[in-house]
Amino acid sequence: MANLSVAIAFGVRLLLVLLFLPFSALDKLLNFRGAVGQAREAVHATLPAVALILIGLGVEIGMSLCVLTGTADRAAAFVLAGYCGVTALLWKQFWAPGDFWAGGQGRALFWDFLKNFALAGGFLLITFGTGAGTVQDVFADPLGSSHPYTVQDRGRP
Repeated sequence: MANLSVAIAFGVRLLLVLLFLPFSALDKLLNFRGAVGQAREAVHATLPAVALILIGLGVEIGMSLCVLTGTADRAAAFVLAGYCGVTALLWKQFWAPGDFWAGGQGRALFWDFLKNFALAGGFLLITFGTGAGTVQDVFADPLGSSHPYTVQDRGRP
């Protein structure tokens, strides 16, 4: 039963980072110029686009690995939650096309915008846990691990 518990815990975390670790990061690496061009459009050349993409790669790979391994996973999940929010605001601007009620691109971007924030909520569950008692643990040790793969004996035979 302990092995199944660990597999489920790993599987849940894998589902959360699956978008970033293999797919988005790999897409940025294989299509670096396209990613830089997209970043340039999103931030209107106010920030160096190459730096944004490199920071994004670091966040997607590094933080995802931390969430998967349980190494400073709470802090990493918090960073990924922020990353989801920022990318929603920069790349999923459903209000920009002005065609939301007409069913155009704005409506599709709206659902992507909401999905980014829902994903951020999943990462915040890793950060803070599911109850008020676990929030105190984060403030006590912000870079600590939630020890996701530790199976505690609950006194069952």
